[in-house]
Amino acid sequence: MGSLLLNTLKFAVQNNASDVHFSSGNPPVLRILGELKRVDVRSITTEELTDFATSFLNNEQKQLLKQKTEIDLSIDFPETARFRVNIYKHLNGLSMAFRTIPHKILSLEELRMPEILSKLTRRKKGLILLTGPTGSGKSTTLAAMVNEINQTRREHIITIEDPIEYIHPQKESLIHQREVNQHTKDFASALRSALREDPDVILVGEMRDLETITYALHAAETGHLVFSTMHTNSAAETVDRIINVFPSEQQQQIRTILAASLLAVIAQRLIRQAMKADRIALMEILVNTPAIQNLIREGKTHQIDSSLQTGSEYGMQTFERSLKQLKQYNLVPPEIELEDIF
Repeated sequence: MGSLLLNTLKFAVQNNASDVHFSSGNPPVLRILGELKRVDVRSITTEELTDFATSFLNNEQKQLLKQKTEIDLSIDFPETARFRVNIYKHLNGLSMAFRTIPHKILSLEELRMPEILSKLTRRKKGLILLTGPTGSGKSTTLAAMVNEINQTRREHIITIEDPIEYIHPQKESLIHQREVNQHTKDFASALRSALREDPDVILVGEMRDLETITYALHAAETGHLVFSTMHTNSAAETVDRIINVFPSEQQQQIRTILAASLLAVIAQRLIRQAMKADRIALMEILVNTPAIQNLIREGKTHQIDSSLQTGSEYGMQTFERSLKQLKQYNLVPPEIELEDIF
């Protein structure tokens, strides 16, 4: 296995890098605290990248890479870390993007998450959505919430991921983790199957399409606790995105179903901490109260933002309130403003 590449991955983990980029003809590049930093070593050859990929890809993955010219997977280097990997071909050859996944799943308390997230994990049914752009910490938050259930309740938890990121050991709960393209065809197929597998909790890596969203809503509506993610920027945008996926003649029905089954939308970003080389989550949290249910049913999602402002007694918060609280606890630099984040 390529020593330069493996040593770079070890170096990246030691320096708290979130991502590592290997590219033909270039030295490795790390993303640390959101910024790209070039590693001061020689450039990587295409042959090194090909040999490195060959060392950890199985035969099916090698074939997929030939057919699709890009592939997603996860890999565990026991003495280094676990990584989500994307391998892709481009003009100058081959590239790999590694996203670091710590072996240890941090608790909600260790992540300094608001108490409402712990309360949400104690619910028995409904839909909880984590939203935000790529690299905003959604997977870490989801893993912490699932881990809280695993530590405290005897539930059957099924995760459907692309690829599997955090590995959940069996604790109080029975957990089955399934990976798209390896254990199942796609999210929708696995969700449909999951409903026949006696689940209590279902985690869907991402709600990307109409079929997956339909099954996720059905699962939440029929007595399961469902977690998923979307690449939306706010709670109101998330509600609109779900409804707008459906044909216009179905949208009123979906508003009614979503109003009844949604528990919360948690939108997040990562910002640098004040006292250490790490980042912390800035969160907007929408809790589905009776007032919010009415807004969703009546198609008045433009009024959700004002409800967020006044819903702190239910655990709701805006990004602005979240930033203010982080500053009060000296967790982020005092000079940072929302305009610096968005």
